[in-house]
Amino acid sequence: MTLHDFPITTKWPPRHPERLQLYSLPTPNGVKVSIMLEETGLPYEVHRVSFDKQDQLSPEFLALNPNNKIPAILDPDGPGGRPLALFESGAILLYLAEKTGQCLPRDPAARWQAVQWLMFQMGGVGPMFGQLGFFHKFAGKDWEDKRPRERYASESRRLLAVLDGHLAARAWMMGDEFSVADIAIFPWVNNLVGFYDAGDLVGFSGFANVQRVLEAFMNRPGVARGMKVPATR
Repeated sequence: MTLHDFPITTKWPPRHPERLQLYSLPTPNGVKVSIMLEETGLPYEVHRVSFDKQDQLSPEFLALNPNNKIPAILDPDGPGGRPLALFESGAILLYLAEKTGQCLPRDPAARWQAVQWLMFQMGGVGPMFGQLGFFHKFAGKDWEDKRPRERYASESRRLLAVLDGHLAARAWMMGDEFSVADIAIFPWVNNLVGFYDAGDLVGFSGFANVQRVLEAFMNRPGVARGMKVPATR
């Protein structure tokens, strides 16, 4: 089996078929993977999945990800040297960490602690911050009933408090070691106070440790590059 056996390559023909193929947008979930790729130095080729053109609903993309969400990858050099297609950002982060031997602690106990914080983002931070963004910035802001927005604002504040307490004596989520937990969590924190403009709503100024680590995260060169992938056209 080769890359050309995957229908997605007919819609987005690879120019560098020897590289990992990334199908994405610069959203919090999308940049998790591009940041990971930039941090690890793994060669990749990016393809923009345009929601304006409903690329995510095309038969070719659905053949790769039936859940019609970004990001997704197609790795020509998967396990056993065979191509591997993957969707779900958390699964992709873990796969790339194992493939490169980077951004995941080698100690078994620390490894599972990193995974738990990755799941914390996927089960809590992402869904709650995303719903808050809908009710604060997008269509939900016009709803007269403000209880849904307050529900998600309250839960977002709680999650930020959990993070702030955990980071009180740590440089990163796993202490001194930058990991997939940071890569998963901080694009969402950045989106909450940046794109969603919900910093005042959640009292972000009161979470000094989260602010400190977010600043350190955004100042990493790999993060800065990954946040811009794929480039806006």
